[in-house]
Amino acid sequence: MRNDFLDVYFSGVKGRASLVLAMLILVASVPFSPGSGLTFLVGLLMIQAVFAISFNILFGLTGLISFGQAAYFAAGAYGTAYLMQLDVGMPFLVAWVLGGLIGGVFAIAVGLVALRRASGIYFAILSLALGQLVYTVIRYSDALGRDDGMLGIDRPVLNFFLFQIDLGVGERYFYFILIATALLVAFLWWVWHGKLGRVLFAIRQDPDRVRFLGVNVQRYQQYAFVIGGTTAALAGGLMGPWAHILTPELAHWSYSALPILMSLLGGVAYFWGPVAGAIVFAWLGYITRTMPGIQELVIGGVLLVIVLALPGGIAGGAARIRQWLRRRRLTNEKEAGSNA
Repeated sequence: MRNDFLDVYFSGVKGRASLVLAMLILVASVPFSPGSGLTFLVGLLMIQAVFAISFNILFGLTGLISFGQAAYFAAGAYGTAYLMQLDVGMPFLVAWVLGGLIGGVFAIAVGLVALRRASGIYFAILSLALGQLVYTVIRYSDALGRDDGMLGIDRPVLNFFLFQIDLGVGERYFYFILIATALLVAFLWWVWHGKLGRVLFAIRQDPDRVRFLGVNVQRYQQYAFVIGGTTAALAGGLMGPWAHILTPELAHWSYSALPILMSLLGGVAYFWGPVAGAIVFAWLGYITRTMPGIQELVIGGVLLVIVLALPGGIAGGAARIRQWLRRRRLTNEKEAGSNA
């Protein structure tokens, strides 16, 4: 019985690893397709997928709904771009990491205030209000370009002392985004499936029982805040050199709706749900790009149909299909065995 279980488990792991590898190969081949528009959209999709997973660490895993996730994303984006433009010769990788730390520090501050003062919907509103502080600071900061944003952000040169890699040449920055987001997703996958993820999931299910077991619930929720905020900021740090421009709308509360929609569309109960939601969301935006005036209506209608038809999201629907196929296969095997 144990050997059968291990065979099923490792076969599932190998199947998921093969699927992820196939996706990486497919994404890596995008720059070879004709036209640069698709390459830009796929690069943006990778950044937004990490953004969505960082939100789902809070919501889907920990049960905390934050309407201010865009603030961390914008903090990392603006922090990285500002440090890149300083006349101190700061390496891009250092600026990128420091931009992520800026988002992480802000997440610590928001978590300390929000987790102590509110819960439920009041927590969500408080996180929204604190997040809007970043939007206000950006709009009235001369150093950050005010309402015009930061323009002309060049793609960096990676200096490794013995050699340099100019990410402005060809599609090198696209592959840098691919590697960076793959590492971030791998880290978040480890958090989701590791010991920390199990504790956070238990807190979501029954925080009082977990607290009774001696676990500091608020501390673990703070961990989730820091992880979600830092990874969102690191994803945001990749945005400036890719788009060459940053605007205050990245910090607005409406931008926080993007990871929420992606997570709900893909399935908040599944790690890969936000990725599936991001892919479908980007695909809908791409095929409706020639429908000015009704694009939002078409996308909203399709999303409404998908959410109503698949309450567990796309990943939840796929999981139910897999379970049905597995039950059918087992039934066929039993019938074949009884007939023999």
